[in-house]
Amino acid sequence: MATGEIISGFLAPHPPHMLYAENPPQNEPRSNGGWEQLRWAYERARASVEALKPDVLLVHSPHWITSVGHHFIGVPELSGRSVDPIFPNLFRFDYSMKIDVDLAEACYEEGRNVGLETKMMRNPRFRVDYGTITTLHMIRPQWDIPVVSISANNTPYYLSMEEGLTEMDLLGKATLEAVRKSGKRAVLLASNTLSHWHFNQEPEPPEDMTKEHPESLAGYQWDMRMIDLMRRGQMQEVFRLLPQFIEESFAEVKSGAFTWMHAAMQYPELAAELHGYGTVIGTGNAVMEWNLVKAGLARSAAAAR
Repeated sequence: MATGEIISGFLAPHPPHMLYAENPPQNEPRSNGGWEQLRWAYERARASVEALKPDVLLVHSPHWITSVGHHFIGVPELSGRSVDPIFPNLFRFDYSMKIDVDLAEACYEEGRNVGLETKMMRNPRFRVDYGTITTLHMIRPQWDIPVVSISANNTPYYLSMEEGLTEMDLLGKATLEAVRKSGKRAVLLASNTLSHWHFNQEPEPPEDMTKEHPESLAGYQWDMRMIDLMRRGQMQEVFRLLPQFIEESFAEVKSGAFTWMHAAMQYPELAAELHGYGTVIGTGNAVMEWNLVKAGLARSAAAAR
């Protein structure tokens, strides 16, 4: 069997407003559009995924919270209705997804091997969180690529930030080892917003874009600073600043997906492609890609065959 590879990683935010604005048939509420900059950014990201032809998508969402250990879904198929607890008026989504249980179990084992507390989730009636669903739908609305779904242990919130992000680094390294042994070509999805200061009142209608702008000037300025560094490929500086960025902009990358993804990619000093940036209820959201195939750090789909 050929060695598996991570072929790309995406910063892939999950505000449900984007999915709502797309009006997919699976979502009960209907919209009049909105948040076009982010939706068009995801269109560009989808084209990249289509060209990459991955075997599996791995997603880490901060809204599947497990206080003890890092959990992996271990059910071959899951379906049901997921409702956003904050925005049930926007997100009541009927999902059906296939899970790559073999790879999920391999991630579970490799995590244990590096000293992490890990667990397989075997409940066939488990309800998938809206963060996981939104990111997966926005990146691949066909739902035709198997998934590995990873919980947020939230150690950066319960322990010191340094301890928590160190644990996410270990989870990334374990993920890389599992992918290598699987022989599969994997795309990673870090389901995170950047600055996370947000409004506490929703306009009527929610898609009124005259009311959409950054909630915090400081948060927006931090987003621009970090995005510029990522676009330049100055990732060492990004990670040096990451704790300060998290503290001063209330950045959601604190939950660890961003660190997990880059650890799994071995922290390449690689310029990211910015597919687009936009705000949702004032929060800063960037769709960004680190394409390891384009950088010559992974094989193309044709070379892998």
